[in-house]
Amino acid sequence: MRSFRLYWPALVVAMIVSFLFEAAWFSYFMNGWLAGIGRTMDWLHQSGMNPAVQYATAMICAFVMASVLSIAIQASGEQTIKRGIVCAAVLWLGFVATSWATEYIFEVRTLQIYGINVGYCLIDMMLMGAIVGGWKGKPRGV
Repeated sequence: MRSFRLYWPALVVAMIVSFLFEAAWFSYFMNGWLAGIGRTMDWLHQSGMNPAVQYATAMICAFVMASVLSIAIQASGEQTIKRGIVCAAVLWLGFVATSWATEYIFEVRTLQIYGINVGYCLIDMMLMGAIVGGWKGKPRGV
């Protein structure tokens, strides 16, 4: 069985970049996103959800995604920026774009909200793939 190595500084940086990109993306597309999910800013503020829980969840999920991307990149060959971007795009197409398309078509959601959500995922995964694919260091075993 092949062993995969994770370079923790790259994973942490990918997580932080993902978190910052997510904040920028959804700030820019806030109105379209809220309309697409059938909510208002007032509802969002009054939902009772603790923002710290939301941010922690986003950070943990980004870290897991960066880790899985790192393993996929290593499994597909040499670890490079290009391979990281390509692996991320292929995984996005095979799993994110398709599963969200199926969900959205049955929920009768618009192409606008689909584009906002999967567009974010594509660019986010490619950013993380570039970071974990291109960052060389002394990795520690998984």
